[in-house]
Amino acid sequence: MPHVFGAVLIAAGVYAGARWLARTLAEQAHEAARVAEDMHRRAAQATRSPKDLGALEYDAANQVYRPKGS
Repeated sequence: MPHVFGAVLIAAGVYAGARWLARTLAEQAHEAARVAEDMHRRAAQATRSPKDLGALEYDAANQVYRPKGS
């Protein structure tokens, strides 16, 4: 009879460990999906077209182009 009791305890431990592992892996998968979505959103924002400055004129003193009227 002690062998059956020991086997039941071992089985309960394995079951609890499997549930803990499954829960931990699900949390990690959720976090990875959230991070991937955040990175995708940031990449989409970074690839937006640059701001249109309108017509530019050359500033010879500073050797740069500036928007007209500045």
